[in-house]
Amino acid sequence: MKRPAKGVRVRLAPSPTAALHLGSARLALLNWLVARRHNGHVLLRHDDADAARSPEGHAAAVEQDLRWLGLDWDETWTQHGRQDRYSEAAERLKLRGRLYPCLESEEELRFKRELRVKRGKSPVYDRAMLKLTPQQLEAAIAGGKQPYWRFRLSDSEVGWDDIVQGRTQVKLTAISDPIMLRADGSFLHAFTAAVDDMDAGITRIVRGADSVDATGVQLDLLSALGANPTAIGYAHVPLLQTGSGKARQLETLTLRRLRGDGVEPDVIAAYLLGGEQQAARPLGTVAEQFDLLRACAPATFDVAGLQRLNRRTLGNLSFAEVQPRLPAGCTEAFWLAVRGSLDLLTEARGWWDVVAGTIVPPVLEEFAPVLRQALALLPPEPWPDSVWHDWLGAVVAQSGQDADGIAAALRLALTGEDEGPELAALLPLIGRARAALRLGVAAA
Repeated sequence: MKRPAKGVRVRLAPSPTAALHLGSARLALLNWLVARRHNGHVLLRHDDADAARSPEGHAAAVEQDLRWLGLDWDETWTQHGRQDRYSEAAERLKLRGRLYPCLESEEELRFKRELRVKRGKSPVYDRAMLKLTPQQLEAAIAGGKQPYWRFRLSDSEVGWDDIVQGRTQVKLTAISDPIMLRADGSFLHAFTAAVDDMDAGITRIVRGADSVDATGVQLDLLSALGANPTAIGYAHVPLLQTGSGKARQLETLTLRRLRGDGVEPDVIAAYLLGGEQQAARPLGTVAEQFDLLRACAPATFDVAGLQRLNRRTLGNLSFAEVQPRLPAGCTEAFWLAVRGSLDLLTEARGWWDVVAGTIVPPVLEEFAPVLRQALALLPPEPWPDSVWHDWLGAVVAQSGQDADGIAAALRLALTGEDEGPELAALLPLIGRARAALRLGVAAA
């Protein structure tokens, strides 16, 4: 096999079973930035060795999500075409006694674990199947049973200099020998990932802090496969949390959902890298000055904070930058009027209906008299830029009522909303005909 070129090499390996949620997106982003910061190589790997766990069309959807976020890659691997390579690596480990067959059912394993706990022992697998003789294995297979295969971990500790956490040790004797090959012949992710990382010459892996034990296992597996375990630099970053500390709540927040809501990709990237106080910038610019240690500080995700950052970012976007994503017919004057009031770009649809469509305002019985006065004082078109302030001043002068109260009533009658963009900008867009119709409805 041709050896990969030297230099920083990372892999993006999103889950094959689910849409790309924020936790996975953050890890993909961090790995990508590590590579691009050092002019390195990015491999996109679809972990689809088990076809039953990989829905049709999932890989294409993941690629679309990653590209929308701003990530690219130099090479793509799919695991489903590498079965012969995994089988060859497994056979080598079997010959060396590092993969051994097991026959216990899940019920038997659960009973053994519970019994060990009752006796005050560790629930770690007891390696009973290491005593299985070839004759016993053949008899079991002849009787219709198929073995699954565990990787025999070394009876030692493994350690590495973690890029984020510093010197890290994992005691392998405290971990059950992991299953690497199912009875149906399919390989588990831990095995295929290690073989792929070795063959692809991966040099950096950024992963969650909950994967420290998995890294210990991978290092032992790489050694058993004949690879140099020190060739990969690992960085274990704090998990993305919600304000309540429940990371699982984030699994329902996918890139696709946020995209549909109108959140900007640069906003998501900025928030994942540092929270609400970050400025949304193109990822190429971010990569030039990327510092992993600063970017992977304990991160808390808050939807309200994301929306505030998105509002701030939308407020700085030009009409040309958003025109393709606005409703048909939207004008630059409309965008300049509403952009500072949007949490999500999708909200522009509602405001376009306000200025160019049909809405039914609520009936405001309490303000009916002043609304009738306002209708009578509504000036003919064409309107000057000062029409809102001139009109409001005239209504206040004639009614003798509080200006803030009148302005609030007029906003509700004209837009159907209690708050939103400045009426000084909206009223000329709404026009006299729509304004008069809505005032009449609200005053009925």
